[in-house]
Amino acid sequence: MTTGELTGMAIQDGASTASTATAKPASFDRGARLGISLSGTNLERAGDYNQRTVLQAIRVSGEASRTDLAAITGLTAPTIANITRRLLDAGLISEAGRRQGARGQPAAQLVINPAGGFSIGINIDRDHITIVSLDLAGTVLTRATLEVAFAMPDAVVAWLRDEVAAIRASKLIDESRMLGVGVAMPDDLGRVTLPHRPSAYENWNDIDVQAMVEDIVPWSVHVDNDAAAAAIGEAQFGSGMVLSSFFYVLVSAGLGGGLVIDGNYFRGAGARSGEIGFMPDMTRRAAGQTVQETVSLSALYARLDAGGCEVEGVDALTREDPAVTVIVERWIEDAAQSLIEPLIAVSCLVDPGAVLIGGRLPAVLVDALVDRLNTMLADTALPSVARVMRAAMSDDAPAIGAAILPFLDHILPSEAILMQVGRNGRSD
Repeated sequence: MTTGELTGMAIQDGASTASTATAKPASFDRGARLGISLSGTNLERAGDYNQRTVLQAIRVSGEASRTDLAAITGLTAPTIANITRRLLDAGLISEAGRRQGARGQPAAQLVINPAGGFSIGINIDRDHITIVSLDLAGTVLTRATLEVAFAMPDAVVAWLRDEVAAIRASKLIDESRMLGVGVAMPDDLGRVTLPHRPSAYENWNDIDVQAMVEDIVPWSVHVDNDAAAAAIGEAQFGSGMVLSSFFYVLVSAGLGGGLVIDGNYFRGAGARSGEIGFMPDMTRRAAGQTVQETVSLSALYARLDAGGCEVEGVDALTREDPAVTVIVERWIEDAAQSLIEPLIAVSCLVDPGAVLIGGRLPAVLVDALVDRLNTMLADTALPSVARVMRAAMSDDAPAIGAAILPFLDHILPSEAILMQVGRNGRSD
């Protein structure tokens, strides 16, 4: 089955008639919210949404019988039978043996077929470029990172051409089942002033990143904010599997945030929700500054440079060097002091299930920051305190989240799919 057939399938579910999914634009709709609700719908011509919902239910469950799926989604047994048949025919799922029930024949267990779909994710940031390829199960098949400060567009294009060629040559992906390429990057890549940023880096402001990547790959390209992509990745393949609401803090060259509420990624009226890095730093130490000017890898590197410590990349942050250790420990304390007021605001205004911290900061340093923040939050008298936790995703979260964008666009459930059905259940 070709990619077009894979993404354009329609279903006949019970009383609904078969329909052909409307082709979507190549660019991922940043106004669409990520939805992981596992309730199906019997709206006329909502077969595409139901199919995505059943596929998601199988993925979240690990394995599920048709009876399980009917109970999870609220869809009828005949609808489930039709949908699972189509998913099997499309190669998106497979049968993995049978589980003995209380009576009757053992129930066939359905699982995600990892080879059912593939994608590539790219993260472009001020201190690195990362590219990964994923299968439908979320397994990272290939990964490459270039540690480079303020790479210009031409250098990024040259590196990506080589890495995309290497992925294709690896034969680890079935190109007939490629769903697309996702790109995650800060919204203000060329605008925000960070230490040592060259003036020419402003050239990024004039770059059409989608067109740039489309010139490299033969597949559709989906572009999103790096913190949003990381939060979406966490929701789909990380802590979001058990947390329906969380606030994601992305510590990278800058500082970003993402908000997932009741399983939906919330973007806000201007698609800029979660911008914790631009909040004013309320500490006396950093009066007049933003939180990002303390809580970011750029700020940490600047401190190390001022202290005479030469570090090359994030791995050097945990090396056995007393001078580095002292500066890093001081930064963790200052970072916690700068973050505590914004996180109190998040707890009071949003009341998420947790605050997750991810990004490129080494895990041991994230854990130290998490412990300090939780200690500080324990001393507050808030009606509800969101516990701070290390995000489950690796430091490649923006790249992995970017790779998930094509899955969302084609085969995973999103409320945007129902918006296309039309008002009062009528098709447009």
